[in-house]
Amino acid sequence: MDELVAKHKKERKELQAKIQAIKKSVPKGDKKRKKESNEEIAKLESELNQRHEEEIKALQSTSIQEEELAAKLDDTSLNDKPETGSETRVSKAQRRREKKAALNRERDQRIAEEEASNVNSARKIEYEKIKNILKKRNLTLKEISTDGHCLYRAVADQLSKVDINTTVERLRKQTADFMRSHPDDFMAFLSNPNTQEPLTAEEYEKYCHDVESTAAWGGQLEISAMSNILHVPVEVIQADGPIIITGEHFTAPSVILSYHRHAYGLGEHYNSVVPVTKTDQSGDEDGFS
Repeated sequence: MDELVAKHKKERKELQAKIQAIKKSVPKGDKKRKKESNEEIAKLESELNQRHEEEIKALQSTSIQEEELAAKLDDTSLNDKPETGSETRVSKAQRRREKKAALNRERDQRIAEEEASNVNSARKIEYEKIKNILKKRNLTLKEISTDGHCLYRAVADQLSKVDINTTVERLRKQTADFMRSHPDDFMAFLSNPNTQEPLTAEEYEKYCHDVESTAAWGGQLEISAMSNILHVPVEVIQADGPIIITGEHFTAPSVILSYHRHAYGLGEHYNSVVPVTKTDQSGDEDGFS
């Protein structure tokens, strides 16, 4: 439950950053666009709340099933015929070990089955949606490794298409330095994961340090920073919801990324998006390119 709560907190933080990006994309005085964005924001918040409720219920149901199984195993051990002497001690210890092993096997099998079913199903649905969106634009996915640096690797891959060579390390340092020099643009969207209180100056510096020096996952805030650093618009294509465009006032060619919530077991992931080639058109479309 603690892990699930932490995951939910992170997702809410990411949603707030996404909402801010949607709001910033609305031109001043455009009442129609503002109304549409408000409806989209309400939909995103509703979907997130509903999914969180379903995940909590599923976890609680799993806990109840484990307790029921443990009770059944206890009843089985109590109904066993008693032994005598030293054999009694050995038999009771053996039954306890067998009961614990059986409980663990049952739990592991159930979790594995549920995860395989949920992840594969969600992954397939998400991939099909993104594939259809990209197909209309004659684009396809270029898979980026899942090592915590996927956002920066995807951006670097996009820049290489226009003959701009950079590295993950350089992008991370530039992003961290920009966030340090513009705290008012970012601190409002960050909070302490334990207390949910706004970050202190020391905590914000720690956040920037992690951006620069660790494999900390990057999201919408880091995308905003890189857009300003590189002076390029960044398009993020997702299965559900509108395409999020950051830095649309820049005139350079767009950096185009795809955002995946279910593609990998580790959670959220970014891929690079590239034009379709003849090889892509003739290849297998059931997996990532």
